[in-house]
Amino acid sequence: MTDTPAKYPQMPLSPETAQQIAAGTLRDPFGVLGLHEAEDETHWVAVFDPGAVSMTVLMEGKEFPLGHFDGVPGVFCGMVPARAPYRLRGTNADGDMWENEDPYRFGPVIGEMDEYLLGEGTHQRIWEVLGAHVKEHEGVKGTHFAVWAPNAQRVSVICDFNSWDGRRNPMRLRGATGVWEIFLPGIGEGTPYKYEIIGAQGQLMAAKADPVGFGSEHPPATASVVRDITGYGWDDDGWMHHRSEKNAHNAPISIYEVHLGSWKRKADEGNRPLSYKEAAVELVDYAKEMGFTHLEFLPLSEFPFDGSWGYQPIGLFAPTVRFGPPHEFRDLIDAAHQAGLGILLDWVPGHFPTDVHGLGQFDGTALYEHADPKEGFHQDWNTLIYNYGRIEVANFLISNALYWLEEYHVDGLRVDAVASMLYRDYSREDGQWIPNKDGGRENLEAISLLQRTNSICYGEVPGIMTAAEESTSFPGVSKPVDAGGLGFGFKWNMGWMNDTLDYIARDPIHRRHHHHQMTFGIHYAFSENFILPISHDEVVHGKGSMINKMPGLEGEKFANLRAYYGFMWGHPGKKLLFMGNEIAQWAEWNNNDQLDWAATEYYTHAGVQTLVRDLNFLYRETPSLYVKDCEPGGFEWLEANDMDASVFAWIRRGGPDDPEVVVACNFTPIERMGYRIGLPAKGKWRMALNTDAKEYGGEGRGDMNGVTAEDTPWHGQDHSAPVTLPPLSTVILVRELD
Repeated sequence: MTDTPAKYPQMPLSPETAQQIAAGTLRDPFGVLGLHEAEDETHWVAVFDPGAVSMTVLMEGKEFPLGHFDGVPGVFCGMVPARAPYRLRGTNADGDMWENEDPYRFGPVIGEMDEYLLGEGTHQRIWEVLGAHVKEHEGVKGTHFAVWAPNAQRVSVICDFNSWDGRRNPMRLRGATGVWEIFLPGIGEGTPYKYEIIGAQGQLMAAKADPVGFGSEHPPATASVVRDITGYGWDDDGWMHHRSEKNAHNAPISIYEVHLGSWKRKADEGNRPLSYKEAAVELVDYAKEMGFTHLEFLPLSEFPFDGSWGYQPIGLFAPTVRFGPPHEFRDLIDAAHQAGLGILLDWVPGHFPTDVHGLGQFDGTALYEHADPKEGFHQDWNTLIYNYGRIEVANFLISNALYWLEEYHVDGLRVDAVASMLYRDYSREDGQWIPNKDGGRENLEAISLLQRTNSICYGEVPGIMTAAEESTSFPGVSKPVDAGGLGFGFKWNMGWMNDTLDYIARDPIHRRHHHHQMTFGIHYAFSENFILPISHDEVVHGKGSMINKMPGLEGEKFANLRAYYGFMWGHPGKKLLFMGNEIAQWAEWNNNDQLDWAATEYYTHAGVQTLVRDLNFLYRETPSLYVKDCEPGGFEWLEANDMDASVFAWIRRGGPDDPEVVVACNFTPIERMGYRIGLPAKGKWRMALNTDAKEYGGEGRGDMNGVTAEDTPWHGQDHSAPVTLPPLSTVILVRELD
């Protein structure tokens, strides 16, 4: 039935307002569009649809045609009898007809408390409010969009639904919060979208991806994608219940660092990388078989440029779609947990790229970044630096850290480039940086951000860990915040890495002149809770693969590398090894191809792989090698000064009932037969590991049956034994209990 009033009352819209609607410049679209009540208690509906030549309101089983303004295409307005739910029916010039809900008939979604916390900058879980949420609102299914853009004059959702026309779905501004929102009925999972923004000065910005979007298109496409991240059925209760024990300072932690796009590829399918679901089987099974305790992924937050390896992210809340949608990323984490493996993610709060669809000049102002390039631009990476002192930006980053820990059950975050955050003069010359309020070089706002992030994450999510890639001597990186530290659980030991790699790359004849490089790390080994990292940065950009760093002929290269890994696993500190290092591949890491798995067909490469596996299991099964990784009581030098022989020996201790371990390294190609080493106890000492063993590609030299302590004091110990140290080797002896 059609009810057509005999005469329309005066249009409640002025021609000027209609022009603003059609031009997309109306500041308050919800004040005009949709259903409204006039002063005389009559009701009217205003609609904008530039593709329509006629528009009808369908309400309570009746039809109410709307009038339109001459010379203002697409703007319709007319009276309806009541305030009630309705639908719209439009017709275009070709006679095509469609029906849809009117987004402007729906009330706000964001509640008062969320609005208050967002405005205050203390909403720890902004992803529950901002972003695109598939939901039912006022009895209709659709998606709620919300975005922070406080200086914008207009923000619109653009997508296929509205022909990517920013005039059609401008959003509602929520007061002083600077948050804009709209509920779009009928929009659901998989819909690409962006925000079209008119900036603070009235300029039309490049369309922006959603800063809190949960999904993205495949690069090089740049739109966000609606993803429903609710309702995943986790099956990792066993892991979650015990993970605090797995991430503790006294736990064995051996991390396999992975760039998922190049770990393994499907050559018969266009050389594509594994999907999350495939990695949930192949990568998880491999890491478990190799004895690693944790997988650490290079950044998986969405990023536009493959060559950045993820370290220039734009979609901080979106797992990269390169390997699958969000739930499939959860499949990978769930599988890892069921296999007893923890998951760590590289997290990048230090900078973001300048791509026009990203955060830069988001609402026409320096919103997320500093306006002054002396504070807001990274000269090394040509990226932008977050304004850590702006409470909403700090809240955005802290909330993002919580997001990965809570929504994806991630067990920890490794924070990238912390040194660049801590110092205002990082990689800058005089005159290129601005001192802090006290005249110093420390970035006090970034320090506060890191402290708050660690305090909140550890406080809100039990059992997790955080680790800092921090390359300076900044004090207290892994000390608690209430003790003046930054609050990280662990810190990467970059000094140890640089010194020992420099030493092992030298010809053995010269090593005696650099003996201190292998011992110096102990001077500060317990000043922080350290992870010993041999990361991706050490095998790329001309630095050479690990095997190619080694001196000598081919056999000596492998022996050097095996001895170095033995040194590393015997040294205090948790372990991290980048993929490919465990198979001693010759080539540098190439992010565009898979690892050289064919190398493992050769016994020398397979031997190194077997060695790393056995080191991992020995480490995990021997408490004295990990319980006091971060305590000085877990280490004692036996021989630190025999530079002429390039020999090092030390004791590792755990709890009072844990058998001691003695580690000895010979970094010359000369066999040291009968080399006396002090032992802290009498009795039999078994050869737990010898890097020269034949199964590792060695010659099988040494005391494979172990040694027996003699009552000959040596190295400050009451007992000792003559030990054969094969050329370029590390041996690990474990006291046998009576």
